[in-house]
Amino acid sequence: VQLQASGGGLVQAGGSLRLSCAASGRTFGNYVMGWFRQAPGKEREFVGAITQGGSTTSYADSVKGRFTISRDNAKNTAYLQMNSLKPEDTAVYYCAARVYPRVLTMRRYEYDYWGQGTEVTVSS
Repeated sequence: VQLQASGGGLVQAGGSLRLSCAASGRTFGNYVMGWFRQAPGKEREFVGAITQGGSTTSYADSVKGRFTISRDNAKNTAYLQMNSLKPEDTAVYYCAARVYPRVLTMRRYEYDYWGQGTEVTVSS
């Protein structure tokens, strides 16, 4: 499985961005998809995740109510809609896929495949 994250950029505080994660292969619909981020000098942290069919999501408290994860299995793509962005959201954002077991997890070591990351910078 190959994951390609895109959509990052520079945005002012209060603005919005939508990140995309395109996956190769025909089994995208079997994966739990997660989003993580890593700010300079900090560890990679969980942002949110979505189940295979998209019916259940989970978010970090820091982004709850501002970020929304969705997916389109027909397009092999997951999305991270980020609204009301803050300077502290500045980071490289990564998407990840979990093959098995098919339950949501916040633990980065429980994801099997990772994208290359896309950089988000929020200016104050």
